Amino acid sequence: MLIRYKKSFEKIAMGLLSFMPSEKDVKHLMETIHSYEEKDNWHLYLWKKDEEYIGIVGVVEENSVASVQHITVVPSYRGEGVARKMLKELLATGQFKELNPSEATKPFIIKCLPIVEEADDSK
Repeated sequence: MLIRYKKSFEKIAMGLLSFMPSEKDVKHLMETIHSYEEKDNWHLYLWKKDEEYIGIVGVVEENSVASVQHITVVPSYRGEGVARKMLKELLATGQFKELNPSEATKPFIIKCLPIVEEADDSK
C-alpha cells in the first residue's frame, strides 16, 4: 500500500532512503528529506506491507509528469516486484499522467523492472 509521506514518518523515510547509494551521507539525506517536506512539486511515498514499511519512492512533478528521483526497497524484499508495484500504484493515483526515471534512478529501473516483468509473465 502506497502512503504519502508526512513528518511523523521522517525516521522511517530516512532509513529507507539510506539504501540509495546517493543518500549515504547523513547531511545530504537530511537535505533530501527537507526538499520533500518543503517543495510543493516534490512528493515522497512509502510502501507498507502488512505493518512494515519496506519501500520508498520519491518524485519531482512538472506538468503532471513525475520524474522518479528516489526508489528503493528493503534488501530482504528485493526481487519480489515491490518497486514495480509502487510505480504502478503511483500512476494509478491519477496524480501523474506519466512516470520517467531520473538519471540517478534509470540504472535501477532498467535493471530491475525487466526481471520483475519476467517473473510476472511466468505466473
